[in-house]
Amino acid sequence: MLQYFDPGKPALKPDLDYGTPPATSENTVSLSIDGYDIEVPEGTSVLRAATLLGIQIPKLCASDNLEAFGSCRLCAVEIEGRRGYPASCTTPVADGMAVTTQNGKLAKLRRNIMELYISDHPLDCLTCPANGDCELQDMAGAVGLREVRYGFEGENHLAAETDDSNPYFSFDPSKCIVCSRCVRACEEVQGTFALTIEGRGFDSKVSAGQSEPFMDSECVSCGACVQSCPTSTLMEKSVIDAGQPEHSVVTTCAYCGVGCSFKAEMKGGQLIRMVPYKGGDANHGHACVKGRFAFGYATHKDRICEPMIRESIEEPWRAVSWDEAIHFAANRLKETQSRYGRESIGGITSSRCTNEETYLVQKLIRAAFGNNNTDTCARVCHSPTGYGLKTTLGESAGTQTFDSVMEADTIVVIGANPTDAHPVFGSQVRRRLREGAKLIVIDPRRIDLLKTPHGGEAIHLPLRPGTNVAMVNALAHVIVSEGLEDKAFIEQRCDQTQYTAWREFIQEERHSPEAMEAVTGVPADLVRQAARAYAANGNGAIYYGLGVTEHSQGSTMVMGIANLAMATGNLGREGVGVNPLRGQNNVQGSCDMGSFPHELPGYQHVGDAAVRARFSDVWGVAIDDEPGLRIPNMFDAAIAGTFKGLYVQGEDIAQSDPNTQHVEAALTALDCLIVQDIFLNETAKYAHVLLPGSTFLEKDGTFTNAERRINRVRKVMAPVAGLADWEVTMALSNALGYPMNYRHPSEIMDEIALLTPTFAGVSYDKLERLGSIQWPCNDEHPEGSPTMHEVDFPIGKGRFAVTEYVATEERTNRKFPLVLTTGRILSQYNVGAQTRRTENERWHEEDLLEIHPSDAELRGIHDGDWLGISSRVGRTVLRAKVSERMLPGVVYTTFHHPGSGANVITTDSSDWATNCPEYKVTAVQVEKVSQPSRWQRHFEDFDERQHELLEPAMHGRAPDDVSALK
Repeated sequence: MLQYFDPGKPALKPDLDYGTPPATSENTVSLSIDGYDIEVPEGTSVLRAATLLGIQIPKLCASDNLEAFGSCRLCAVEIEGRRGYPASCTTPVADGMAVTTQNGKLAKLRRNIMELYISDHPLDCLTCPANGDCELQDMAGAVGLREVRYGFEGENHLAAETDDSNPYFSFDPSKCIVCSRCVRACEEVQGTFALTIEGRGFDSKVSAGQSEPFMDSECVSCGACVQSCPTSTLMEKSVIDAGQPEHSVVTTCAYCGVGCSFKAEMKGGQLIRMVPYKGGDANHGHACVKGRFAFGYATHKDRICEPMIRESIEEPWRAVSWDEAIHFAANRLKETQSRYGRESIGGITSSRCTNEETYLVQKLIRAAFGNNNTDTCARVCHSPTGYGLKTTLGESAGTQTFDSVMEADTIVVIGANPTDAHPVFGSQVRRRLREGAKLIVIDPRRIDLLKTPHGGEAIHLPLRPGTNVAMVNALAHVIVSEGLEDKAFIEQRCDQTQYTAWREFIQEERHSPEAMEAVTGVPADLVRQAARAYAANGNGAIYYGLGVTEHSQGSTMVMGIANLAMATGNLGREGVGVNPLRGQNNVQGSCDMGSFPHELPGYQHVGDAAVRARFSDVWGVAIDDEPGLRIPNMFDAAIAGTFKGLYVQGEDIAQSDPNTQHVEAALTALDCLIVQDIFLNETAKYAHVLLPGSTFLEKDGTFTNAERRINRVRKVMAPVAGLADWEVTMALSNALGYPMNYRHPSEIMDEIALLTPTFAGVSYDKLERLGSIQWPCNDEHPEGSPTMHEVDFPIGKGRFAVTEYVATEERTNRKFPLVLTTGRILSQYNVGAQTRRTENERWHEEDLLEIHPSDAELRGIHDGDWLGISSRVGRTVLRAKVSERMLPGVVYTTFHHPGSGANVITTDSSDWATNCPEYKVTAVQVEKVSQPSRWQRHFEDFDERQHELLEPAMHGRAPDDVSALK
């Protein structure tokens, strides 16, 4: 029989381990294996070809996500006309090859090899935590090993001590067979190079760092080594404690915007571990420490498991039934509107909730509240992306898949730190850099990507915070003045009038790198070198983060990035594009679903009568034609006394928004604050109604990641409070008199598809069939659009925008001589509400202030000193970390701990087009102090008081597991 393998259509389920993938080749090779004929691409290994025929060759060191290694020799085969027994994992197929995978000689060879492994392995299979999931055990059975002739009295490794330093997994070297899979996974998949094989021969052993405990090494706890280990050498502690899981559910991670797919592996109703799903199109079986291990918050004792109400924030919380809480909330909202008018209330959607839940919240506000006062956390992170890309390219989203980076020749990273904020994508970038791609980093801080071993060159442009637009204009000036434009692309794909205006503007000498050097602080020759690398080195791909958008010129900078891509023709194919790295798991989806006050789902403006008519026909109510209030406007109106009611689902605006004291004043002024969340967060401390939220493990729905990929979220366990978030919003709407009666989130998606052109072809049935879909998905693109703008733009021709550099109003002076900028760290996520309730806290127990040695020396500052940081709006205190990662004159901190008060000192300055706060530029002074700030003392007192008011309602719950309440 002849079988032909099509590499575009895997013959086996993508989550199975079936040998090293073939090299991509248009040429095919015909061979026979055990008498069966097969045709496969040139470069395929014999092991994989056999697996595609359903022939399982024993193996230990081979894995489908690693390069072939050939160390275990268990996969030896016979090849007609060749001497010896070559390893099938490292032997490529050849035309006419005849392979034998099983006979008496091979069986004896494999048993002898396996016997040697077992002779230096503990004989504790019955008590081993990997029992039932151990490849060594499986292979011993596969080769027919029944006894071990060699004694255990001689030299062996059985007394090696276990390393339990990592909170999530243990390393037991007595069970290690030195197959190198963990080392290779660390290098090839993760790109950290934290593990090595130390010693030679019998003394060979796996070592973390310089023979350090895992916790003290450069290991980032991504879990790639654990997943690769064929024995129980590396094993999750949750499996050691609870035993092997017995069923699994595929779902999507609820941390960053990469959107990794996981198998949630269960034992009964208990989640045992999260295993990266190899069929996940965004992560291909890889993960980071957050998605892989930090899921314990879902059953943390702090979970809010019952609805609670109170008349004022000075009163204790009272636990009530769902019906009482919903009617209390609805009546307060009705009373508020009756007293202050229809526009006096609004709501904020969540970038952590599903598309379906976000859609329902904005629908609730527009249909039941009767106004457009809806906004989302994307306001404070990526709203300039929507404005800038819609203006220039016609669509408010990134242009590529994550996989596209593997075709990039030059990778430009602006204002982003992928290895910390988007770690799985960061690993993919590292892989491409090792293959030879050039790297350009535009950032005031030196990020870890610059430490990656490179096949190509790396350029760092350490610009001063706030000078992004000056930098992008300088890069564009070089491209135009040196004739590096893609003239054919511009003529064919771009509006010529706007291009001519932009070209005249950008050619002005004031935009040259030499003229801009005084502004950006970056040497002109370095800027020219970077511009040439991007424009003239094949495919150029730009990836950017909050260091682009969270500026007073955030929207201008996004347009400047789009200008660069259009000018060089780096759009519309693999390996190029403009790619925003979304911070939270569903930032893209919350924008898509109409969370902004001026746009209905699908970025359809509320001022468009035809659009409103379509929604009115389906929703059965008239839609207000005036844009509502943005979040900053809500705060100002609350303080002014005209905005009095707010429904907040799954966001912590009291911690995440700038100028904390202003936000707190606004929340205190509200007559009705309804917070729906899984914990008593900082915002909930000002609430009158606290509705229990549900985690991603407790619901069905979809998330949309940074590459526009719509992924299914599947319920793994029942909601601890009885209702998923979409059901709570539906109940509130019904109590307000606007009926919502969905039976399942799939029905909500059907309505989204009916009203949102880019989602017109999306359905749960199609998602089940395809695995994931990248919008736009419609009649023109029935299975989605991995690459945007291949032929044209949604607006017809691409539109160049004039990007005038305007210096930020937030200036340094003698009183505030330093510039504070902010960012994230690998182990923590956003405001830390989830990760701080897991063992991830061990890596980052508090936010620190990084300060350059020269600035520290000037102030007599040493590591660990308490520092008072003062700005024009506030003051807080953090510990010092002396670091050379920033420029002199720049200090840096994270914002994962509420008591740190990072946003106490950030100002109200914001992007001119979208009101996205300027978190990245705050003028500050730093000095040694001996006590917390006044705000921190107030925070601690208020926090303690609010927890006291919550305690009676939480009385009697199990200390460690909320499941006892169910």
